[in-house]
Amino acid sequence: MKTKDTLRKQARHHRRQARVRAKLSGTASRPRLTVKRSLQHISCQLIDDLAGKTLASASDSALKVKGTKVEKAQAVGTAIAEAAQKQKITAAIFDRSGYLYHGRIKALAEAARAAGLQF
Repeated sequence: MKTKDTLRKQARHHRRQARVRAKLSGTASRPRLTVKRSLQHISCQLIDDLAGKTLASASDSALKVKGTKVEKAQAVGTAIAEAAQKQKITAAIFDRSGYLYHGRIKALAEAARAAGLQF
């Protein structure tokens, strides 16, 4: 059962997520790179908002990566950049989904940049 504190925390996260999302929109040439973080896993998608389609995705559970959570996030960032390059996508808009740009989110973003994805 969720406590009041948990519900308030989730509500704050959803408000942050909506505030960030209202300012961003992806296209086919420059899709939105959105990140989903849970307690155990991290995943990301390249989304064309105009067509409403997911162009590429990567997650640590699909990659079967071992190591710390930050190392898994780096592997996911590298994988999404490689998937984007296969589809000839060189630039993206980074949507942190209301998460702080710190830790796993930062590691994923920097690994994607290092692998050739620009944002």
